Amino acid sequence: MVVTSDPNPSFLEFSLGGLPAPADLQRVSPAALAYLGDAVYELFIRSRCLLPPSRLRDYHQRVVAYVRAEAQADCLRSLLPHLLPPELEIVRQGRNAASAGPKRVDPELYQLATGLEALLGFLYLTDPLRLGQIFQLLEALVGDRCDSNQGR
Repeated sequence: MVVTSDPNPSFLEFSLGGLPAPADLQRVSPAALAYLGDAVYELFIRSRCLLPPSRLRDYHQRVVAYVRAEAQADCLRSLLPHLLPPELEIVRQGRNAASAGPKRVDPELYQLATGLEALLGFLYLTDPLRLGQIFQLLEALVGDRCDSNQGR
């Protein structure tokens, strides 16, 4: 664990086993990056939906509204103009790595969601500062909507 002088360090500053070496990172598949990015994204959304205090079931419903493939695809579409060419390549690779998703989800939406997850997993491993910038952009998209989704 990294200890910082910041009294409120973000989860990005914590790493249990260290990061893979750059040579090892090249061996990580886009699907594996999406697997990691899914967890990173869900943690980001869970932390955003903690307020106002609620029952666990209500937290879960609010979070699910954001981690669904449809919502992730919308987020990626909004992020696309802000992404750098290497990031767009990671998104493309993630989209191409998407296997058949749930039957309820349009395959194109599932591919977009997987592209977003691959990008977040990649940035988590390689560039936490850029990941923070992406989360700031996502924050503008999410805003206070977690609060407004209480009734969902």
